[in-house]
Amino acid sequence: MKRSSSLRLLLVLGLVAAFFAGCSRDPNVRKQKYFESGERYFSKGRYREAIIQYRNATEVDGAFAAAHYQLGQSYLKLQDWQHAYAEFSRTVELQPENYKARLDMANLLVLDGQPDHIKAAQDQVDVLLDKQPNDPDTHIASASILGREQRFNEAIAELQKAIAMAPTRGDAYYDLAIIQAQANLPDAAETNFKKAIDLKPDGLNPHLALAGFYQSRSRFSDAEQQIRQVIESSPKDVDARAAMAKLYMSEGKRSEAEAFLKQVKQDFPDNSVGYRMLGDFYFAIGDLDKAAAEYESLYRDHAKDVQVQKNYIQLLILKNRTDEANKLNEEFLKSHAKDEEGLTYRGEIQMAQGKVADAVRTLQAVVTEDPDMAVAHYQLGMALNRSGDLDHAASEWREAVRLRSDLLDAYRMLALYSMQKADLSALQGYASTIIKLASGAPEGYAMRAVALMGQKQYVGAEQDARQAVQLAPQSPAGYVQMGNLNALQQKFPQAETWYKQALTRDKNSNDALRGLVNVYLVQKQPDKALAAVNQQIGQAPENSSFYNLLGVVQTNKKDYVSAIAAYKKAVGLDKNNADAYIKMGSLQAKTGAIDDSLATCNEAIQSNPNEYGFYMLLGGVYEKKNDLQKARSAYEKALQLKQDDPLASNNLAYILLETNSNPDLALQLAQTARRGLPELSNVADTLGWAFYQKGIYGSAISMFKEAIQLAVKHKEPENATYHYHLGLAYAKSEQPMLAKQHLERVLKLDPKYSDADDVRKQLAQLKS
Repeated sequence: MKRSSSLRLLLVLGLVAAFFAGCSRDPNVRKQKYFESGERYFSKGRYREAIIQYRNATEVDGAFAAAHYQLGQSYLKLQDWQHAYAEFSRTVELQPENYKARLDMANLLVLDGQPDHIKAAQDQVDVLLDKQPNDPDTHIASASILGREQRFNEAIAELQKAIAMAPTRGDAYYDLAIIQAQANLPDAAETNFKKAIDLKPDGLNPHLALAGFYQSRSRFSDAEQQIRQVIESSPKDVDARAAMAKLYMSEGKRSEAEAFLKQVKQDFPDNSVGYRMLGDFYFAIGDLDKAAAEYESLYRDHAKDVQVQKNYIQLLILKNRTDEANKLNEEFLKSHAKDEEGLTYRGEIQMAQGKVADAVRTLQAVVTEDPDMAVAHYQLGMALNRSGDLDHAASEWREAVRLRSDLLDAYRMLALYSMQKADLSALQGYASTIIKLASGAPEGYAMRAVALMGQKQYVGAEQDARQAVQLAPQSPAGYVQMGNLNALQQKFPQAETWYKQALTRDKNSNDALRGLVNVYLVQKQPDKALAAVNQQIGQAPENSSFYNLLGVVQTNKKDYVSAIAAYKKAVGLDKNNADAYIKMGSLQAKTGAIDDSLATCNEAIQSNPNEYGFYMLLGGVYEKKNDLQKARSAYEKALQLKQDDPLASNNLAYILLETNSNPDLALQLAQTARRGLPELSNVADTLGWAFYQKGIYGSAISMFKEAIQLAVKHKEPENATYHYHLGLAYAKSEQPMLAKQHLERVLKLDPKYSDADDVRKQLAQLKS
């Protein structure tokens, strides 16, 4: 037994020794073993496993430059540009003479394309030109920067240097052909594409590039020939299939493209890119029904394909199938808890569910975790916009386009924001960018026409509006802007014709009908306006906005009963038609139907609990009922939804002052209102009243005087309250003659003024 026990002990000791021999405590040995393991994985194309091992090596030795560089190369293979750049940057910090890392940094910066990144790329290339002037890669990188800056002649010269140094480099001929095509040198470009084909550059497919070149010059049969060569020689090349579908689409052969992609789906049953092409095609052409149906099928067959899951979730969101999208996305996030796209979808879904505050929190967490995720910034902007925080929304959209200069939806929202802010210069700039990104669509031209009209550049506005018509003759966009342009120049018959043409293109065009109605109302032809709206309602009886317009026309005719009925119809068709709710509630209050107005407000809030305007209306109605506590609650809710809003701040300040509640907060709110609305007389009066109640009578007098001056400036009826407040302030500051003058003015303007008894009392005291 002793012998057996000793044997076991020897075996255990041997195993322990072997274990420690395999896991050396020497850091240099450990990092090298990790590095070598990473190299083996990298050589086999197993890049994720390679990343783990290279990362282990850098954790052992943070200054291990070779491991950082190989980490960057691994991330490159996975197209994770952000992490690749970080590793190359770290490599250069550790090894400034590592010119390969500098070259990779420069290429990634050029790929991003942002102006500040192009400058940073040039800094790296300058070092390479100084230290590696005879390396063809240096000149190829330099040409990439020059090409981005459209300095084509200089870019061509750099590529010619690279070819002279390495005449068998197919990628140099490929890049040269690309630059020559951009410089409109078609013959030279074609020659060099063919030269690149002969030299067969690694990682590039010059056949497909040449096909794209032919396609851009409408040489469709030549393009198809090049693509078919790739398909025949490389049957598993999915890029060639995508190129063929794109070619069919550029020729207007939509049915051929669809049939081709159905075959691609069958040919690539195990390749995600291949079997997703048909669904992506439906999405690209705007057929969301077919896209959703296709992805539903793909999800059944490939439930573990992450990209299928994500695309399907996005389509469900776009189709307003919110519950399904939410269920699928939450299931996805159980196994991918930190996936930023999944979290962004969660924010989108929360918006669709009306949980705007939750959406803001979700999306803020995403951009905090990944500040470079452009789509998350865009969606955060949408959530902030829904919450009424438009200025911060615009900041997020600006960040989105800074990160991704091709994010068309963000540019659209920035254009609309500029339109709302009447920032015509910004609108013109954003519209021009939209034109560059979508030159074949009418919207950019239509938006720029609006900007030019606002600047009275009518010739340019007409050119853009007509271009919108020419590009999309069946879209109402260009016709509407031609109508607006003629209306602005008081060419009313021409404007009428253009608006009517817009309505023949789109019977639901609210912009066209509104323009037509305004033309009639400006000419004092309300009956024509009424007939136009009723005619269009006959063609589109489910259009909520048309009933809203009907209410506007009937209000203009002072037919308030019919107007209220029209607004009721509008909100019956669309519970989200906030404008109709507000107009109906306001008109009910104006006509003395206070309880009806309250009912309208409460119904609107029930359907749209985060709509700021409803609480403002509710506060105004409660003020009419003299229920100031409930008015206060309504304005406080409005401010929760739209922080620092000047109008809500003004109204709440006035309520606090009238109820002798928290004068310090009232003053703060009144100052916020004044900063935001410096031209409104009642805002100046509120701030004056706040100063008065704080005993700051000199400032109060200044504000009350300004309120009276602003009312005169804006041709408002003379306001007895402004004189009453000014009279009280003069009395407190011991200026009895001026006090008497303004208090007497109150009774002259309105003998039945609500505080007439106090006015008389003050006057009696002044006389005594």
